[in-house]
Amino acid sequence: MAQHKSAAKRARQSVKKNAINTARKSRVRTGEKTLLKAIKEKDTKAIQTLLSAYTSQMMKAAQKGVFSKSAAARKISRLSAQIHKHFGAATK
Repeated sequence: MAQHKSAAKRARQSVKKNAINTARKSRVRTGEKTLLKAIKEKDTKAIQTLLSAYTSQMMKAAQKGVFSKSAAARKISRLSAQIHKHFGAATK
């Protein structure tokens, strides 16, 4: 247990931040799984909106430090390339 007031406050903040970051990471991973499922099922209408939502969530998480910016860019790039490889201009 923390001995100083400031250390106790840091511990409280750490617990709170950990819960927020865990939820954010979970939300991003769920979005990725949903997008991959839509790609597998070839649902072109859903892919468009899911990719947009995933990109937004991932970049927000990267800005907050949950993922590194390069990891976020890499994941988005690979998913986009996968979509364009299978569906081409149909998703634009």
